[in-house]
Amino acid sequence: MASIWNNRISISVFGETQGAAIGITIDNLPPGEYLDTHQISRFMERCGKTNQNRPVFTQVMSGMLNDRTTGSPLCAFIQNPSPKMPDSSQINRLPRPGHADYTGTLRYKGFNDIRDGGHLSTSMIAPICFAGAVCAQILERRGIYTGAHIEELHGIHDSPFNHLSVTKEDILAVRYKSFPVIKNSQKEKMLEDIQLAAQGGETLGGAVECASVNVPAGIGSPLFNGLENTISQLLFALPDIRGLSFGAGFDVTHMTGSQCNDSYYVDNHGHVRTASNNHGGILGGISSGMPIILKAAFRPPASLGTAQETINLSSMEKESLPPVSAPESCILPKLVPCVESAVNIALLSHLLDYPHFC
Repeated sequence: MASIWNNRISISVFGETQGAAIGITIDNLPPGEYLDTHQISRFMERCGKTNQNRPVFTQVMSGMLNDRTTGSPLCAFIQNPSPKMPDSSQINRLPRPGHADYTGTLRYKGFNDIRDGGHLSTSMIAPICFAGAVCAQILERRGIYTGAHIEELHGIHDSPFNHLSVTKEDILAVRYKSFPVIKNSQKEKMLEDIQLAAQGGETLGGAVECASVNVPAGIGSPLFNGLENTISQLLFALPDIRGLSFGAGFDVTHMTGSQCNDSYYVDNHGHVRTASNNHGGILGGISSGMPIILKAAFRPPASLGTAQETINLSSMEKESLPPVSAPESCILPKLVPCVESAVNIALLSHLLDYPHFC
C-alpha cells in the first residue's frame, strides 16, 4: 500500500482500524525541537474518538528525549485494547457502497483487511493528526499559524475567513470550539440539520476552509514540487475528500483577467502585498507572503442508517446490506484538524529549505 509520503519530511502510516494498533513514523524532523505532549493530545482530541471509542492517547516510542526531538525517526502509535476478530464469512463478500471494499479487494487480490475499513478506515486520520500537531508546534514557534473551520454543511454557510487580513487571533478563536465555526448562530442551524439527517438514517457532507498566516514569500517550487501540489497530495489522503480549491477557487471562472489579477503594493512596513487575494497566497507553486487560503469539499459518510443495495461477489447477485447501527451523520468537525494537519506537514516540508528556518 502507498502509505509512505516523502518530501523532505517522510511519514509512514501503519496499522488497521481493528488491528492491534495504528500509528505513524515521521523522519527528518529538525532536531532539538521542543514538543508539548499535552498540546499534541489536545490537538488530537479534536479528531474525536474512533467508531470503536478508542482513546486518542498516543504513545511515543522513539525520536523524542526530554520533550525534544532527537533527529531520529519519531514513532507514535495508538493501541487498540480490543481488536475485532474477522468474520471470514463476510470479508470481501458484500462490498459496502461508498467504501473501498470492492476496489481494495481488486487491488489487493482479496487479501486486504476490511474489518471496519482496515487501513482505509477513517480511524487512520489519527496518525496524520499526530504528525500535523507536531509540525504545528514547530511552525508556531516561528510565528506561522494554520487554522480551519466548517465553511459549509449541506448548504448552510459559515462566515469565511478574511482572505486579505486573517490573523493568528482569528485562527485561535475558532481552534478549540466544540463545533468549529466562526459565526456561532450558524452552529445551531448546522447541528439541527445533522440531527434531522440522523433521524432519517442519513449523513451529511460539506466544506472546510483553511488559512495559514505569516508564511514567508518564496516557499515552494514550480511545476511538480509546488506548494499547492504538496498540500493537495496530503489532503487527498483524508477520507471522503472530493474537491479542493485555492483562493477564489472555481469563482475565477466567472471573472475577467483584470478582476482575477491581484495588484501589488507596498504596505507601511515596507512589505510587498496584494490588494486582493484571489491567488490564495500561492503563485507558480510558490508562496507570495499573503495568507494561504484553501477550501476542501467532503462527501457525506458512506455508512448509513438505512438499508443499501450491493452485490454478493461470490454469487454476483444483488443483495441488501442492513442499516448501520448509530452511524456518524457528519464527520466534518473531526476533519477540520485533519485539514490543518495536512497543511502543516506540507508547509514544514517546504520550509526546511528556507534559509535560517532551523
